[in-house]
Amino acid sequence: MKLILKLEHLALIALSAFLFSTLSYSWWWYLLLLLTPDIGMIGYLVNSKIGSITYNILHFLGLGILFYIVGLYIDSQIIELLGLIIIGHIGMDRFFGFGLKYPDSFKHTHLGNIGF
Repeated sequence: MKLILKLEHLALIALSAFLFSTLSYSWWWYLLLLLTPDIGMIGYLVNSKIGSITYNILHFLGLGILFYIVGLYIDSQIIELLGLIIIGHIGMDRFFGFGLKYPDSFKHTHLGNIGF
């Protein structure tokens, strides 16, 4: 099962990168912005409940898809870019075993406990 999940998340990264290639931005933008959804970790400075909420909002696949579709609909490449960054980041995170957070601890995720 772990292999299937890793392949699925690798495909998500590949899809995000492919769709990014249809935009008029240089590749360095994609690489520069790929880690920006982790800004959601700032909520952990308050407490783990707030941290899990802010982290999970920016790591919700539906948000990335919504941004991308809205960007297509209103013909805004910057909104499409935001969606693709979220989608690619989620694929990368989940590939490495970082899942959505439970409110009790940063290390407690829907994919299991992070072991660092």
